Amino acid sequence: AETEASEFWSIYKLDVVVIPTNRPVIRDDREDLIYKTKREKYNAVIEEIVRLVGEGRPVLVGTTSVEISELLSRMLKLRGIKHNVLNAKQHQLEAQVVAEAGRAGQVTIATNMAGRGTDIKLTPEVKQAGGLAIIGTERHESRRVDRQLRGRCSRQGDPGASQFFISFEDDLMRNFGAAERMTKMMERLGVADGEALEHSFLNKSVESAQKRVEQRNYMWRKHVL
Repeated sequence: AETEASEFWSIYKLDVVVIPTNRPVIRDDREDLIYKTKREKYNAVIEEIVRLVGEGRPVLVGTTSVEISELLSRMLKLRGIKHNVLNAKQHQLEAQVVAEAGRAGQVTIATNMAGRGTDIKLTPEVKQAGGLAIIGTERHESRRVDRQLRGRCSRQGDPGASQFFISFEDDLMRNFGAAERMTKMMERLGVADGEALEHSFLNKSVESAQKRVEQRNYMWRKHVL
Protein backbone atom coordinates (compact mmCIF):
# COMPACT_ATOMS: atom_id res chain seq x y z
CA ALA A 1 0.00 0.00 0.00
CA GLU A 2 2.98 2.34 0.53
CA THR A 3 3.27 3.32 -3.16
CA GLU A 4 -0.46 4.23 -3.16
CA ALA A 5 -0.28 6.25 0.08
CA SER A 6 -1.27 9.58 -1.54
CA GLU A 7 -4.33 7.96 -3.13
CA PHE A 8 -5.50 6.46 0.20
CA TRP A 9 -5.16 9.87 1.83
CA SER A 10 -6.74 11.83 -1.00
CA ILE A 11 -9.85 9.62 -1.29
CA TYR A 12 -10.32 8.08 2.18
CA LYS A 13 -8.24 10.37 4.44
CA LEU A 14 -6.39 7.27 5.67
CA ASP A 15 -2.69 7.07 6.50
CA VAL A 16 -0.47 4.20 5.40
CA VAL A 17 1.87 2.84 8.07
CA VAL A 18 4.71 0.46 7.14
CA ILE A 19 4.96 -2.43 9.61
CA PRO A 20 8.50 -3.82 10.08
CA THR A 21 9.08 -7.40 8.92
CA ASN A 22 9.16 -10.21 11.50
CA ARG A 23 12.86 -10.83 10.73
CA PRO A 24 15.31 -8.49 8.95
CA VAL A 25 15.24 -8.74 5.14
CA ILE A 26 18.68 -9.73 3.82
CA ARG A 27 17.69 -9.82 0.13
CA ASP A 28 20.26 -8.46 -2.33
CA ASP A 29 18.29 -6.11 -4.63
CA ARG A 30 20.65 -5.45 -7.55
CA GLU A 31 20.65 -2.52 -9.99
CA ASP A 32 18.62 -3.04 -13.17
CA LEU A 33 20.49 -4.25 -16.25
CA ILE A 34 19.41 -2.22 -19.29
CA TYR A 35 19.79 -3.45 -22.88
CA LYS A 36 19.17 -1.79 -26.23
CA THR A 37 16.75 -4.43 -27.58
CA LYS A 38 14.37 -7.08 -26.24
CA ARG A 39 16.32 -9.78 -28.11
CA GLU A 40 19.55 -8.89 -26.24
CA LYS A 41 17.63 -8.71 -22.95
CA TYR A 42 16.02 -12.15 -23.29
CA ASN A 43 19.34 -13.71 -24.31
CA ALA A 44 20.93 -12.19 -21.17
CA VAL A 45 18.07 -13.54 -19.00
CA ILE A 46 18.62 -17.07 -20.35
CA GLU A 47 22.39 -16.85 -19.73
CA GLU A 48 21.76 -15.69 -16.15
CA ILE A 49 19.32 -18.58 -15.54
CA VAL A 50 21.89 -21.09 -16.86
CA ARG A 51 24.55 -19.58 -14.56
CA LEU A 52 22.32 -19.67 -11.46
CA VAL A 53 21.18 -23.26 -12.12
CA GLY A 54 24.87 -24.20 -12.42
CA GLU A 55 25.35 -22.79 -8.89
CA GLY A 56 22.52 -25.00 -7.59
CA ARG A 57 20.17 -22.08 -6.95
CA PRO A 58 16.43 -22.04 -7.69
CA VAL A 59 15.23 -19.27 -10.03
CA LEU A 60 11.82 -17.58 -10.21
CA VAL A 61 11.38 -15.57 -13.42
CA GLY A 62 8.61 -12.94 -13.40
CA THR A 63 7.02 -11.91 -16.70
CA THR A 64 4.40 -9.28 -17.55
CA SER A 65 2.47 -11.49 -20.02
CA VAL A 66 1.70 -15.09 -20.97
CA GLU A 67 3.39 -14.54 -24.37
CA ILE A 68 6.74 -13.64 -22.77
CA SER A 69 6.57 -16.60 -20.37
CA GLU A 70 6.01 -18.93 -23.34
CA LEU A 71 8.85 -17.33 -25.35
CA LEU A 72 11.29 -17.82 -22.45
CA SER A 73 10.07 -21.39 -22.06
CA ARG A 74 10.92 -22.13 -25.71
CA MET A 75 14.37 -20.54 -25.26
CA LEU A 76 15.05 -22.65 -22.15
CA LYS A 77 13.97 -25.83 -23.96
CA LEU A 78 16.58 -25.11 -26.64
CA ARG A 79 19.21 -24.94 -23.87
CA GLY A 80 17.93 -28.16 -22.26
CA ILE A 81 16.97 -26.45 -18.98
CA LYS A 82 14.05 -28.10 -17.15
CA HIS A 83 11.47 -25.61 -15.91
CA ASN A 84 7.82 -25.00 -14.97
CA VAL A 85 5.61 -22.32 -16.52
CA LEU A 86 2.86 -20.72 -14.44
CA ASN A 87 0.54 -18.32 -16.22
CA ALA A 88 -2.66 -18.50 -14.16
CA LYS A 89 -4.06 -21.11 -16.56
CA GLN A 90 -3.71 -24.22 -14.35
CA HIS A 91 -4.87 -22.92 -10.95
CA GLN A 92 -4.89 -26.26 -9.09
CA LEU A 93 -1.27 -27.08 -9.89
CA GLU A 94 0.14 -23.64 -9.25
CA ALA A 95 0.23 -23.61 -5.44
CA GLN A 96 2.07 -26.95 -5.48
CA VAL A 97 4.56 -25.82 -8.17
CA VAL A 98 5.29 -22.56 -6.32
CA ALA A 99 5.74 -24.40 -3.02
CA GLU A 100 8.42 -26.54 -4.73
CA ALA A 101 10.09 -23.58 -6.47
CA GLY A 102 12.77 -23.36 -3.74
CA ARG A 103 14.53 -26.62 -4.61
CA ALA A 104 18.09 -26.58 -5.97
CA GLY A 105 18.24 -25.87 -9.72
CA GLN A 106 14.45 -25.48 -10.00
CA VAL A 107 13.42 -22.89 -12.63
CA THR A 108 9.91 -21.43 -12.47
CA ILE A 109 8.57 -18.91 -15.00
CA ALA A 110 5.51 -17.06 -13.71
CA THR A 111 3.30 -14.21 -14.85
CA ASN A 112 2.73 -11.63 -12.12
CA MET A 113 -0.68 -13.10 -11.25
CA ALA A 114 0.47 -16.70 -10.91
CA GLY A 115 1.09 -18.47 -7.61
CA ARG A 116 0.88 -15.44 -5.32
CA GLY A 117 0.24 -16.09 -1.65
CA THR A 118 2.15 -19.37 -1.54
CA ASP A 119 5.35 -19.48 0.51
CA ILE A 120 8.44 -20.79 -1.28
CA LYS A 121 10.29 -23.05 1.16
CA LEU A 122 14.07 -23.32 0.69
CA THR A 123 16.07 -26.49 1.26
CA PRO A 124 19.18 -26.19 3.52
CA GLU A 125 21.59 -26.54 0.55
CA VAL A 126 19.76 -23.75 -1.32
CA LYS A 127 20.17 -21.45 1.70
CA GLN A 128 23.89 -22.23 1.64
CA ALA A 129 24.09 -21.46 -2.10
CA GLY A 130 22.55 -17.98 -1.65
CA GLY A 131 18.80 -18.60 -1.68
CA LEU A 132 16.12 -18.06 -4.30
CA ALA A 133 17.04 -15.78 -7.22
CA ILE A 134 14.28 -13.55 -8.62
CA ILE A 135 14.59 -12.33 -12.22
CA GLY A 136 12.20 -9.66 -13.53
CA THR A 137 12.03 -9.57 -17.33
CA GLU A 138 10.45 -6.12 -17.46
CA ARG A 139 9.50 -3.27 -15.15
CA HIS A 140 5.77 -3.20 -14.56
CA GLU A 141 3.78 0.04 -14.86
CA SER A 142 3.23 -0.16 -11.10
CA ARG A 143 6.09 -0.21 -8.57
CA ARG A 144 3.80 -2.22 -6.28
CA VAL A 145 3.81 -5.21 -8.67
CA ASP A 146 7.63 -5.10 -8.95
CA ARG A 147 7.87 -5.11 -5.15
CA GLN A 148 5.52 -8.09 -4.96
CA LEU A 149 7.83 -10.00 -7.31
CA ARG A 150 10.97 -9.09 -5.32
CA GLY A 151 9.13 -10.04 -2.12
CA ARG A 152 8.68 -13.67 -3.25
CA CYS A 153 12.22 -14.34 -1.98
CA SER A 154 14.03 -13.63 1.32
CA ARG A 155 10.98 -14.20 3.46
CA GLN A 156 11.45 -14.72 7.22
CA GLY A 157 15.17 -13.85 7.07
CA ASP A 158 16.01 -16.26 4.22
CA PRO A 159 18.83 -15.31 1.82
CA GLY A 160 17.96 -14.33 -1.77
CA ALA A 161 18.58 -11.85 -4.58
CA SER A 162 16.54 -9.99 -7.18
CA GLN A 163 17.38 -8.27 -10.45
CA PHE A 164 15.38 -6.75 -13.28
CA PHE A 165 16.41 -6.99 -16.93
CA ILE A 166 14.92 -4.23 -19.07
CA SER A 167 15.33 -2.88 -22.60
CA PHE A 168 14.62 0.39 -24.36
CA GLU A 169 12.01 -1.48 -26.43
CA ASP A 170 9.87 -2.24 -23.35
CA ASP A 171 6.47 -0.49 -23.30
CA LEU A 172 7.23 1.47 -20.12
CA MET A 173 10.50 2.80 -21.55
CA ARG A 174 9.03 3.67 -24.95
CA ASN A 175 5.90 5.37 -23.62
CA PHE A 176 7.15 7.14 -20.50
CA GLY A 177 10.94 6.90 -20.36
CA ALA A 178 13.54 8.69 -22.45
CA ALA A 179 14.24 5.60 -24.56
CA GLU A 180 15.29 7.48 -27.70
CA ARG A 181 17.68 9.77 -25.82
CA MET A 182 19.20 6.87 -23.87
CA THR A 183 19.62 4.72 -27.01
CA LYS A 184 21.57 7.55 -28.66
CA MET A 185 23.67 7.89 -25.48
CA MET A 186 24.48 4.14 -25.61
CA GLU A 187 25.52 4.47 -29.26
CA ARG A 188 27.74 7.46 -28.42
CA LEU A 189 29.37 5.52 -25.60
CA GLY A 190 30.02 2.66 -28.03
CA VAL A 191 28.04 0.06 -26.07
CA ALA A 192 28.37 -3.23 -27.97
CA ASP A 193 25.45 -5.51 -28.86
CA GLY A 194 24.46 -7.66 -25.89
CA GLU A 195 26.24 -5.36 -23.42
CA ALA A 196 24.20 -3.95 -20.53
CA LEU A 197 24.14 -0.54 -18.90
CA GLU A 198 23.95 -0.51 -15.11
CA HIS A 199 23.70 2.75 -13.18
CA SER A 200 21.64 4.18 -10.33
CA PHE A 201 20.74 7.17 -12.59
CA LEU A 202 19.02 4.76 -15.01
CA ASN A 203 17.13 3.12 -12.12
CA LYS A 204 15.86 6.57 -11.06
CA SER A 205 14.70 7.28 -14.64
CA VAL A 206 12.73 4.03 -14.70
CA GLU A 207 11.18 4.75 -11.29
CA SER A 208 10.15 8.27 -12.31
CA ALA A 209 8.47 6.78 -15.43
CA GLN A 210 6.57 4.36 -13.17
CA LYS A 211 5.49 7.21 -10.89
CA ARG A 212 4.14 9.13 -13.91
CA VAL A 213 2.09 6.08 -15.00
CA GLU A 214 0.80 5.55 -11.44
CA GLN A 215 -0.26 9.20 -11.29
CA ARG A 216 -2.05 8.92 -14.65
CA ASN A 217 -3.86 5.73 -13.57
CA TYR A 218 -4.83 7.37 -10.27
CA MET A 219 -6.39 10.31 -12.14
CA TRP A 220 -8.46 7.86 -14.23
CA ARG A 221 -9.67 6.02 -11.08
CA LYS A 222 -10.46 9.31 -9.38
CA HIS A 223 -12.52 10.38 -12.39
CA VAL A 224 -14.49 7.10 -12.28
CA LEU A 225 -15.03 7.51 -8.53
